Amino acid sequence: MSNNNPKKVWKWLKTMPTLSELRAKYPDEWVIVQGEISTAYERSRPGEPPKRLNNSATPASTRPNPAHGKPRARKALDPALSKYIRDRMAQMAIKNYGLIAASGIRKGVVRFNWLNGYIIKGLLFARGLERKPASLFWFRLIWPLVWQKKRLMPLAESQGIYCFYSRPLIEKLAVLIGSRSCLEIAAGDGTLTRFLKIQGVQITATDNCSWKHAMQYPDWVVKREAREALKAYAPEVVICSWAPASNDFEHQVFKTRSVQIYIAIGSRHRFAAGNWRDYNRQSTFAFEEDEALSRLVLPPELGSAVYIFRRKTKLTDTRPPREPGPLVTVAVGPTPT
Repeated sequence: MSNNNPKKVWKWLKTMPTLSELRAKYPDEWVIVQGEISTAYERSRPGEPPKRLNNSATPASTRPNPAHGKPRARKALDPALSKYIRDRMAQMAIKNYGLIAASGIRKGVVRFNWLNGYIIKGLLFARGLERKPASLFWFRLIWPLVWQKKRLMPLAESQGIYCFYSRPLIEKLAVLIGSRSCLEIAAGDGTLTRFLKIQGVQITATDNCSWKHAMQYPDWVVKREAREALKAYAPEVVICSWAPASNDFEHQVFKTRSVQIYIAIGSRHRFAAGNWRDYNRQSTFAFEEDEALSRLVLPPELGSAVYIFRRKTKLTDTRPPREPGPLVTVAVGPTPT
């Protein structure tokens, strides 16, 4: 396969190559990513992953190769493709850092022992990898007894699970959504939609189903890109749980006129989830973290956050109300002669 043929490269990227495969095929892009990550780590606190990378828009093919000090001789890679490859490399490299930091294991297989696995399964799963709305009471009582808790999310993420939902969180989200029509985008296996439907929410789960290598999609999860789904369903409320960092679809939510509320479940660490560039660029919605809801996303060590975006209302008349005039009494009767 040609390293520079855009159609062939995009097709190959859809097979979800590993970081090692990306590095082997595009070593020059990796050199640049290494430099960006090193700079970001130098600016971050010790022991923490970087909050953001430089993300320079300059295509790698037009830069000097830091390894050789000369411009590359090979045919230039499409600028958009080059940036996409570098972004994916960076996200995968940072995620690998998080796996090591979270589990404490640098080599070998990450797994639970029997007792820890039994407790965690009882708290968070109904059967197999099917999540259940967790009892907050039992979670808070038993979770401190789990000594391998740092291994939970590295294992869960490998199966496309990025957080767990407590029963109170689902109940409060259902109240927030109310009787409005709701759409979940990037729904994955549809767990959140399934929980909300039980609470009576009118919601449809959609996903482009590109992660078949990591999860199974139920038949009722509609296979649609976010943009198509927003246009087709014209929802009043949109919800998304752990949208990929720097994704290319959340900005479509802010452009959809029917949307009144957007609920984004993600992370306090901006490198981990959501497109913060689009969050800050848009001006149609006011948003803030709902800390009460954030505390209901499990496990607490994950540092999850629930952001609520509400469409701003336009004031048609910003003038202050006029003071009332003097009361005038009008007598109605026969005209005096």
